[in-house]
Amino acid sequence: MTATAIHQLTTAAHGAAPSVVAAVLRLLQQVDSPAEGAFVARALNALARLTEALDDTTLGDAAGARSDYEVLLDALDAPAALAVLREDDPLVGARLRGLRARARLLAAEGGTLSSTEVADILGITRQAVDKRRKAGRLIGLVTGRRGYAYPAWQFVPERGALLPGLEEVLHALREHDPWMQVAFFLTPDVRLQGETPLAVLRRGDVAAVRRAAEVYGEQGAA
Repeated sequence: MTATAIHQLTTAAHGAAPSVVAAVLRLLQQVDSPAEGAFVARALNALARLTEALDDTTLGDAAGARSDYEVLLDALDAPAALAVLREDDPLVGARLRGLRARARLLAAEGGTLSSTEVADILGITRQAVDKRRKAGRLIGLVTGRRGYAYPAWQFVPERGALLPGLEEVLHALREHDPWMQVAFFLTPDVRLQGETPLAVLRRGDVAAVRRAAEVYGEQGAA
């Protein structure tokens, strides 16, 4: 870093709130590879443009979101932000809707569990959990360096077991990726009288859910 850049950074830090300085410092400390540096630089440039485009009311509303991730989504949803983003990506609206849909799936029905938590529930090792995921006997969603997030609704913790019938239904869904599998279980299905497959599976009607899974994604299927 040049002397000029250090001076500018020091000057900016003096006028910033302690929480902002701490957040920037934490971010800089995470950068230890060229790929991370390139990502952080571009992300900060985007954030600077976004902050400049939004008024204080919009920024304040976004800052009140439940999580840091949702702060970004709420800010990006603002009309002024979308106008800026569309200059670079005309499809940004659709991309944001996809991100929000995934966030809802992750939070639904108890959220997600780590591999360690799943191993504790089932009384097996983390390696065994990973083996089941690879075999299609569990749904695990990629979360980057943190490994996999396992939807909590797959388990019955008080029994130390999987939800009865889950593996049978997952076998019928084996051609679909994990996100599509999660969407199947949590989306109301006309073949199940408008109930979600998860609700019907919890009642014990495995056969009905399996039949719905077998036609999931077909033309005209729910």
